[in-house]
Parts: sequence; C-alpha cells; structure tokens
Amino acid sequence: MVPAVIYGGKTEINFAAPATSFKNIVYTSEFMLANVQINGNAYRCILKDLQFDKVTDELTHVDFLELVEDKKVIATLPLNYVGTPVGVKAGGKLVTKMKAIKVKTLPKYLKEHIDVDLSNLELNGNLRVENIIAENIQILNSPRIPIASVTMTRQLKQEEAAAAAAAPKGA
Repeated sequence: MVPAVIYGGKTEINFAAPATSFKNIVYTSEFMLANVQINGNAYRCILKDLQFDKVTDELTHVDFLELVEDKKVIATLPLNYVGTPVGVKAGGKLVTKMKAIKVKTLPKYLKEHIDVDLSNLELNGNLRVENIIAENIQILNSPRIPIASVTMTRQLKQEEAAAAAAAPKGA
C-alpha cells in the first residue's frame, strides 16, 4: 500500500492504496485530472508530487491537490506543437526547447495540453512563451524564453555559401 494525501479542499484527506492504482497517472508524460474515490466520496484532483524509494525506485508517497471550482490552481501543462513551420519547408530544422509550461487558472479551464501553432515560424525564427495563445490561462514562465526555433541545416548553410561564392563580385 502506498500512502497518499489530498489537500487544498476543505479538509486534508490521508489514505493508502495499492501502487498499481496509481500506475496510469504516475507513469505518463500527459497532464491528467484524477477522480479519486474514497469511502464513496469523489474528489477531483491533480497530481502534485511523487516520492520514490532511492534504492528500489518504488513509489512511496503521492500528493494530490483537490480542485476547488472558484480557486485558481498552478499546474504544469505539456505543449503540443502543431503545424509544419515555413522554415522547415524551406529546408530548416525544427528545434523544440520546451516541453511544458507552468500556468495558473481556474480548474474549469485546465486542459490536457496547450496547442502551439508552428506554421508561421520562419527560418532562423524563434517562438517565445509570449507567443503562446491560451484563453483564461495565466502563463507563469518568463515571456522571453524561446520555446521553439527553426535553424539552418548544415546542408542549407553549405548551399548558401556555395551560391555566395559563385555570385559575381563587384558592381
């Protein structure tokens, strides 16, 4: 049995459950809402913290934050990159620099991920946190942090250098 706690609501609730019951929410890269059932009561929660045994790597404790409808919550949401950048179509390489962002919002606006449209990202261009569009969600990361860019590939650089060398010099 793995001890767990639900906090953030009216009262703190301590309970224990088999490690297998936490498998789907613990071992995933996705953001998930958890509906925890204890003694016939349902609690809508998000996973807040995990503790593992340092030697055996077994789950030893789970913390859940209960979602209260009128109380903002801080969560980390994965970024879902959509679209093919213009710069990639021109021969560049897409480099994603962030996989998730920290947000603050009411529970009703929580999503499994935030979509980021890359289709207008040009060669040597950057997309920053400030470019993320998410309604009713406050993004807590610094707005200037780059999240994705399109860089020139080595082949494209060589082709440009060869074209520049072949171009006639002078007026």
